Amino acid sequence: MATIPTPVRILILGTGNMARTHVEAFQAMPDAKVVAGVDRRPDMLAEFCDKYGIENQFESLEDALAWGEFDAVANVTPDAAHHPTTLLLLNAGKHVLCEKPLATNAEDAQEMADLAREKDLIGMVNLSYRNVAVLQKAAELVASGAIGSIRHFEATYLQSWLTQSVWGDWRTESQWLWRLSTEHGSKGVLGDVGIHILDYATFAAGSPVREVSCRLKTFDKADGNRIGEYTLDANDSFTLQAELENGALGTISATRFASGHINDLRLKLYGDKGGMEVLFEKQKESLRTCLGEDLADEKWTEIAVDPVPTVYERFVAAVQGQGKAEPSFDHGAALQKTLDAAERSDAAKGVFLKV
Repeated sequence: MATIPTPVRILILGTGNMARTHVEAFQAMPDAKVVAGVDRRPDMLAEFCDKYGIENQFESLEDALAWGEFDAVANVTPDAAHHPTTLLLLNAGKHVLCEKPLATNAEDAQEMADLAREKDLIGMVNLSYRNVAVLQKAAELVASGAIGSIRHFEATYLQSWLTQSVWGDWRTESQWLWRLSTEHGSKGVLGDVGIHILDYATFAAGSPVREVSCRLKTFDKADGNRIGEYTLDANDSFTLQAELENGALGTISATRFASGHINDLRLKLYGDKGGMEVLFEKQKESLRTCLGEDLADEKWTEIAVDPVPTVYERFVAAVQGQGKAEPSFDHGAALQKTLDAAERSDAAKGVFLKV
């Protein structure tokens, strides 16, 4: 892979809500420069680029590629657009940080991973909770054998934007409505945040999923389950049982109906030598362990953890040949296989299926 000089020139593809997080992160880095924005919606594109001082604006990816004056791309398009747009970018020799999920099915995700490897380009998926320092520390402790062999785990992702308007009114705003509609490329809560809690649990546990049993649920939310052009048929909640490759058995769940929880992640890991809790609640993170002699007294100890580089910083470093490209497209493709197996399990009324 050719070394990219400083600063890395970044193009933002898609200017919706999450694009703001990307551009603000890159603009805060001396080793990166946001040079262009792309969106088929000219009004949103102009507003976004004006707000962030982005000089070059394109209403099609093809026009941006014809211009070509960029090194890497933050792909912040809706889920269904990840695959076709990323293939175009990789074939044009551009590095890609893609929003999650990598694709809407495992076959497409694997094609993206294979092409990035073939082209010797950086392909990373934005699993943003890898930025949570306690999660990184938890994975380190598990790998060191601190809690022994993991036997059981519980992981939950709790959101409430279908019952609370903290982030806006989902009934009137397209940035939320598309997430409720399979016609608009959504894979529901399973694909939207389920992939986060799946990664959260398996990364800390140090093991991928071997088998899953899953049930998905879509609740009635409007007359005829439709608002304007949006059919509200994507899943709102899921629960699954999972057996990991390391033999641990546990549960993973997520919902948008967790009233009182705006955006909270909880993980508990139990091994034959100790236990661990990895929490990200109200934008605050904590790690507690119960190990060794403390087990007899049920004494839990808070572990202090230093901040870690963000996925945006890791992406730029990887493009410059100075760091590991994690989480990679290969990892994103592996997660997508688990999500696909979960959907097949639900269709079969929750039977256990191999990933």
